[in-house]
This record gives sequence, C-alpha cells and structure tokens, in this order.
Amino acid sequence: MNENVKQSGPTRSVALERAEGPASNQSSNSTLGDIIARRYSRRDIMRGALAATAITATVSPLALLAADKARAQGTTKFDFSEIVAGVDDKHHVAEGYDADILIRWGDPIFPDSPEFDPMNQTADAQARQFGYNNDFLGLIPVPGAESDPNRMLLVVNHEYTTEELMFAGLGQQDVKEVGFKDMTADLVAIEMMAHGGSVVEIARGENGKWAVARDSAFNRRLTAETEMELTGPAAGNEALKTSADQSGTKVLGMLNNCAGGVTPWGTWLSAEENFHGYFIGEETGAVEGGDEDDPGAIAYKRYGVPGGSYAWGRFHDRFNVTKEPNEPNRFGWIVEIDPADASSMPKKRTALGRMKHEGAAGVINKDGRYVLYSGDDERFDYAYKFVTAGTVNTSDRAANMNLLDEGTLYVARFNEDGTGIWLPMTHGEGALTEANGFRDQADVLTHARRAGDFLEATKMDRPEDMDANPITGKVYLMLTNNTKRTPEEVNAANPRPENAFGHIIEITTPDMDHAANDFTWEILVRCGDPSVAEVGATFSPATSENGWFGMPDNCVVDADGRLWISTDGNSGKATGRADGLWSLGTEGEERATSKHFFRCPAGGELCGPIFTPDVTALFVAVQHPGESGEDWPEFGRASTYEDPSTRWPDFQDGMPPRPSVVAITRQGGGKIAG
Repeated sequence: MNENVKQSGPTRSVALERAEGPASNQSSNSTLGDIIARRYSRRDIMRGALAATAITATVSPLALLAADKARAQGTTKFDFSEIVAGVDDKHHVAEGYDADILIRWGDPIFPDSPEFDPMNQTADAQARQFGYNNDFLGLIPVPGAESDPNRMLLVVNHEYTTEELMFAGLGQQDVKEVGFKDMTADLVAIEMMAHGGSVVEIARGENGKWAVARDSAFNRRLTAETEMELTGPAAGNEALKTSADQSGTKVLGMLNNCAGGVTPWGTWLSAEENFHGYFIGEETGAVEGGDEDDPGAIAYKRYGVPGGSYAWGRFHDRFNVTKEPNEPNRFGWIVEIDPADASSMPKKRTALGRMKHEGAAGVINKDGRYVLYSGDDERFDYAYKFVTAGTVNTSDRAANMNLLDEGTLYVARFNEDGTGIWLPMTHGEGALTEANGFRDQADVLTHARRAGDFLEATKMDRPEDMDANPITGKVYLMLTNNTKRTPEEVNAANPRPENAFGHIIEITTPDMDHAANDFTWEILVRCGDPSVAEVGATFSPATSENGWFGMPDNCVVDADGRLWISTDGNSGKATGRADGLWSLGTEGEERATSKHFFRCPAGGELCGPIFTPDVTALFVAVQHPGESGEDWPEFGRASTYEDPSTRWPDFQDGMPPRPSVVAITRQGGGKIAG
C-alpha cells in the first residue's frame, strides 16, 4: 500500500492518508541517496550525467550492451505477447490467457455464509464473507492431499477499508476534512470484520479453471477481533500490557496486513504495515511540543502514532491512545497462522521486530536455518532480515512451529563501494544499550526503528517487498518511491532526489549464504519512463514503450527462477498507465528488460502475485479498484459508492467496485509465459 505520486487538488483520498506515514526517521543516518552520490559523483548526477555515467555505473554493462542483440534474436525467458499500457475501467491480460475472477469482496466462504448485499451489510455477514482489499496471496498444499496439484489453500491478507467505496451515501470520511462525521458503530464493526485475512480452499476443475471450495473445513476468516498470541522476546513486556490484557501476551486482531510469506512448514506469515492510522488520541510529548526525552512520546513519533485515519477509537477505547497508550505496541508485527488448523490461534512473532512490515518472504539457508526478509514501508526507513537460531526440520512439521521465536534480527547498511553489511539488532551490542533507552531485547524489538537509527542503518526510498531467488541466491528489494528526498540526501543506493518512480536493488549473498553478515549490491533497474531523460530510468533498451513501469511494490520469483514485479502508484496523472504485473529479466542478455503482462482497472493496485508450483496458474490480487478517481483524467473526480470510476469486476448498476482475486491460466493449458 503506497504513497501516490503527483497529487493535486484538495481531494486527497483517505487511502493515501493511511498509506503515507509521517516520514518519521529524523536520524542523521546516511540515506541510500547519500551513498549513491558518493559512489558515483554527486556533481555528475546533479549535472544531468545520470542518464549516462550513473546509469552505466549502477546497471550491469551486460544489460546495456546485449539488449539490442536480445531484441533482435527474440531471446527471452518470458514467452508472451505484451499488452498495451494505459488506463481504463477494465483489466487486461496478455493474449492467449484468461483472467477469471476467483473471489470478490463479500463473496461467501462458508456453506452458511449470506450472499453479498451491499445495501444491507452487517458485521456478522462480513465475518463470514471474503474481506476487503485483498493484498498478499499465498498457496499452501491442502493437508492430507499434499501431492494433489489440483487442490490448494489460498491465504489472503485484507489490508484496509475504503469507506466511500464500501458504503452508500457516505463519501470520504477523512478525519482532517470531515472528522468521521458520518461514521457509526455499526459501520466501524463492518470495517473491523473486513480487515484481517481469509483462508479458502480452491480447486482446479476439468476445464482447467480454479474455483473456491466453499464447504472446505480449512476455510477461515480472521478479523480485527480475532484473538492472537504475542510470542517471543517481547511477549509479556510492560510496553505490551493493557487494561484488557495484563499479561501482555494476548491481542485482538491484526491490522493493515500488507504483504507476507509462506514458510516451508506450511504456515502463513502475514505482515502488519500501516497500523498507526487506526489510533486516535491526544498528541503529547515529542509528538507535539512536549518533552522530547519522554520514551513513550518518542516511540509514538517514530511510528506516526496516532495517525487518525479511522473512527475506530470513537467506539473502542483500545484504539484511543489517551485511554490505552500501549495498544499501538501490540501491532506492527509479523503474524504466523496455521492454515491446517482453522481453530488454531495466530501468533505475533515478536523476535522478527516491530515496524511497518512489507513482506515476510524467506528461504532455507545452506546451513538449514530459515532466513526471512522484510522491508519497512516508509520513506527513509530500513531493510531487515531475520535468521533463526534453529534449523528447519523438513521431516517433522511440528518441530518448526516455534522456530521463529528465537533468532537474530538484522538491519541493512549499504556502502558506497557496492558492499553492505547486516547489523545485528541485539541488546547490549554496539549502541543498543540501556544508556540509549533499550532496557532489554524486548525494547530493541518493540522499537526496532529507533534501534536501526542507533545502528546507523541506511535510510531507503520506501523499502517494500523483498524476495530471494533460491536458484541464484540473489535477493530483490523493491523501493517504491520517495518524493521527499532532496538533492543533498541522495546516496549510492538511493540515487535520485524527488524519486517519484522508485528502483529495485539486487543483493548478492556470498556463496549463497543468506545468514552471512556481508553482501554486495547493485541497482537492477531505476524505474520510470526511459524516454524522458531527466527521469533517469535504466531499463534495458530492449524494453518496449509498454514494458517500463514505475513504483515497484511486490515481487515474486516463480519456480523457474523468473522475477515478476507488481506496482502501486501508477495512474493517469503519474505515468499515463495503470498498475499491473510485469516480468523482469535478471540474467544475461535480458537483464533489466521488462514486459507488461497484466493491467489493473482504474484505481486498482496489483498485489500478491503467486504461481502454482507447476507455473500453470497465476493468482493476482486487485485491491481498491475505483479509488482516487481524480488521478484518472478521463474520470477526473473523486470516486464514491454512487459514482465510482469503475464498477469492476461486476459492472452492475448499484454494485460498488469490489477488490478481487484473479486466476490467470493459459488458454489450452501450459506454463505461464513458458
């Protein structure tokens, strides 16, 4: 969920307020732009040599020299006919493929679930229907039928809600504009049930199409009121205790769950992102002119609490920081959920640190330990990894169920010479001492952002998803954008001031050892329109006018080792194209060459791309279709329930746009892009 680019006019959407944090990192740590500037000569970059000197310095010369040859020979690992970039009210997929709606907001997921009735919504109904704004998607073999390729469990994050598109007659409920004037306890209850996540079994029929198995015993809804357990080093800490939970180990719900991951032992990792927006209350201490040394106020400020994007705190005291000051500390974690047991309690794994997590993808290291990567999705924040203390037991699932409670969290520093180091976030080491406000490891993890400040981690351009290629050992970090970066703040790893279009960093682990503290890195591609010299985009020349993209967000490496990128923030105003899915070459002659495969309807963000193990089906999540209608010039006004920029996917009068999961298959069968 990302900051839009080039906003204009007063009709700023609620979603943007929720997505865009306060850029709260005020540390003096080097930004990635500082590092890039020192690495490639800031003077040359500022003088406009970016399109030549800096481009060739940060993008493999092989990509630039071999691109024309690759285009001439048609050499590619991605065999599909590219779609045309643009914006309209529909979705589009490459020729020869079908893109079928699998499940939509409000669809029943149990045999006794009511059918969706947008004019008569209730919290009880929503709790038994598919939630809103589907983000991360994961596929897990059905327990007891692991060898059946035609049955899978689909796990889905439901990130946030958009009131003006969900409820008739409401309009935008931004606290800064209207103060939630029309929100009621009943509407808030529906919103709370629309958050969280879903587990649904899906099955492939004889026609090759996938459908939801509504009667599956594994189907499940998690909401903002599902009881969850806090585990690991921070569990039971004073900062996590509230009047409702004196133990500091139980919490209701998960909030703003963005990207995530699936573990080798078949659990689902769901990453809490922009949790700050759910809290209201008095701004005290360092937040507004008070005692800047007050630890509680400092903690609030570093995470942007209270954000005031939802009315929940008007009806539930736990979302009012004046009444429950510790409640925000119980969000911002990675949640582990066992889809094999619909009655199991989800666990917030505090060893993985508290931040605005984007992603929780991992890989089994060469020594058997599990290594998990995650970005902290805010301007000038950090990239992280976690290395378990124990090893993955591939023959005993139960032995892995608490593996994520013990290990070491690291934060990244990118050096000017193309090397980097993972800095351990361990209490008592370096600056992480009581003298600096960290009493124990629980403090380090609960206030991971502040710990990263003291370790002098590199301030990044909105680090979002990270994924490792198990074949090559490369790790890909999506940096969506950062229009707040000034020319004085550019560095080697964040090379552009006012970075509207983002870039992708490729990290190389030494000897494919993901647990190693050192690494090397280079920029795989700087995003944006290559035909505009001042943008400084570095796609291969073999990339067509439809193939470039901006604002990389999520990524996935398929079973054949191919990288796919989804975007968030493209629009008619920002780029003249909708968000969607692109393939991106990483090796040899097609390195830095991208192709456009799927396009969202207007206002939609493309999330959660995931392939079946045999790569014959691809599932993508389209969330918030119709949002920010003012950003599509052909529509040119704010979208509402009554007047949305699209009624995708139903296109029925009176039916609002509905976030949906799309199943993509090749006509006649076969591999995607194979």
